[in-house]
Amino acid sequence: MLNRINIVPRWIIFCLDLSFCLFSLCFAYFIRFNFDIKLINLSELSRNLIIFGLINCAVFLGVRTYAGIIRYTSAQDSFRILFSIIISNSLFFITNLFQLAQQNDLVISNVVLIINGLCSFLLLITYRVLVKYFFLYIKNLKLNRKPVIIYGAGETGIAVKRTLDHDRLLNMDVVAFLDDNERKSGKAIDGVKIYHSSELPFLATDGKICDVLLAAELSIEKKNQIVDFCLENDIKVLTLPPALSWINGHINPKQIHNINIEELLERDTIRINNDLICEQLKGKRVLVTGAAGSIGSEIVRQVAKFGPQMIILNDQSETPLHELQLELQDKNFDNIFHTFIGDVRNKNRMSSLFETFKPHYVYHAAAYKHVPMMEHSPAEAIRTNVMGTQIVADLSVKYGVEKFVMISTDKAVNPTNVMGASKRLAEIYVQSLFNSFRHKNTTYTNGLSHLNKDGAQKATKFITTRFGNVLGSNGSVIPRFKEQIEKGGPITVTHPDITRYFMTIPEACRLVLEAGSMGDGGEIFIFDMGKSVKIVELAKKMIRLSGLIPNQDIAIEFTGLRPGEKLYEELLNDKENTLPTHHQKIMVAKTREYNFEIINNQIDDLINLSNQYQDWQVVAKMKEIVPEFKSNNSIYEDLDIQPIAHYKH
Repeated sequence: MLNRINIVPRWIIFCLDLSFCLFSLCFAYFIRFNFDIKLINLSELSRNLIIFGLINCAVFLGVRTYAGIIRYTSAQDSFRILFSIIISNSLFFITNLFQLAQQNDLVISNVVLIINGLCSFLLLITYRVLVKYFFLYIKNLKLNRKPVIIYGAGETGIAVKRTLDHDRLLNMDVVAFLDDNERKSGKAIDGVKIYHSSELPFLATDGKICDVLLAAELSIEKKNQIVDFCLENDIKVLTLPPALSWINGHINPKQIHNINIEELLERDTIRINNDLICEQLKGKRVLVTGAAGSIGSEIVRQVAKFGPQMIILNDQSETPLHELQLELQDKNFDNIFHTFIGDVRNKNRMSSLFETFKPHYVYHAAAYKHVPMMEHSPAEAIRTNVMGTQIVADLSVKYGVEKFVMISTDKAVNPTNVMGASKRLAEIYVQSLFNSFRHKNTTYTNGLSHLNKDGAQKATKFITTRFGNVLGSNGSVIPRFKEQIEKGGPITVTHPDITRYFMTIPEACRLVLEAGSMGDGGEIFIFDMGKSVKIVELAKKMIRLSGLIPNQDIAIEFTGLRPGEKLYEELLNDKENTLPTHHQKIMVAKTREYNFEIINNQIDDLINLSNQYQDWQVVAKMKEIVPEFKSNNSIYEDLDIQPIAHYKH
């Protein structure tokens, strides 16, 4: 029943505060005269009680000491009370000074004022604290609360502890703090002892800890160590968003959540040269193709921070593009965003885009990316990934684009599937197109070259960025595993030994912008992807993070490699080497050069085949242009053995 007590009306708190202050004044008189009532001037006491009561009424109304909810008393309430007591007692003290100046008797003894100030502050704070802890006791009386350790004894940890104390729905009891700072070890916060972080195994041995809540800035390595230990000991790991995401500066209990796999795979923040990027993008018109996709939309968000004149959002997918536009409007970026529905394969539509907006920079993220689907639709892969790139690249040259940054993939290295090979072909085309500008004996035959004021050819700088899988991208493995866990399993993994590189979407896009700013044209930039991750171990960890047991609560099934899939991804082939850049996580791949006229003719032939949807001939032509393309787990493996003439289509 006590749990259902409503918040006490403010007038009751006001009356209680006033009563305690009047009692404090009486008590101060008793102390001053050694509890001998005969020595107390009762008429003076009565007069001062009335005056003091009126003054306190005015001060309490002005300072609003009654406004706080007692059961949630905080330091702010204590300061308000202290301030009001200082004001009320100071008025008497100032009056005494005037009386002394006129050689009159004091209105009230200064000793009484000092005693009264101390007593009234003590009483007002004490009754609030008692009420606060009474409600805490009643709230926890018959609850089987889960014991929780908070990792981090700083401001965030304290805020989390007090949030947990007052939220019954979370049903958590903070039993200890952990902190890396040895000077805090052995001390206490709100009666809860602080231990050094190395003592976590000791605290976990008794089996009484249910959860560890991370409330400190930790390195990814340290975070993974804690999570691995907790998972081995059946302890759930919780976390909360950064302080910037708190609602009105306070932790919302709903924001406390199980730590997710993305937070364990991400790496330390990448620092980029914002000044150089800003210098290049500020006041420019920037086109992002595939703007509605995972990478394209993040590039838009990051480019918007550098003050471009306009960002053109191009995609053929209407609904995601509309949602991105609404998001950008809600964030009130001081930029002009223009959505342009159009397919990169449609030359007339793309020509209209370039003619209308004449972009200075192009980030080409439009592509088909799903390996098994493209293995079944090679012609569509070529039309989008190769022909679409050719159209946008040619128009970039024609309309004098300063830089063209293409988003590629690690699957383009020694490709074993149609998707990877199509991206490699796109890389070759834009590289050879740029190289054609640098060789005096080579002419750009499509008649699209852009001339500067002196009549010389002004070459668009073509830059390629190549990286692996990104965490949380549309259709990637992690969202798929999450969905399977929510459905109760099984989780499907293609092969027990398959590994992949992972990078967060913001991290990948930051590196794309950095590489784009440093590129002089013709480079293929590869990113430091860190360590490759074994997918089956990723699946097991995700199951444990959900509080379940792999192969007991959630089964893991191996389905076999999908068409075109390989066990290990590469970022460079055997004939390539790398050169360092000023950014430690970005390297330049040294690749062989291709003759543009030969490549252009070959790709035109390939596009003609794709327009006729001659899939076998399309793949055969791809293998001719990219000799390292060897199909794996695909019907097109036969083309690596027998020439195309041996097959009927």
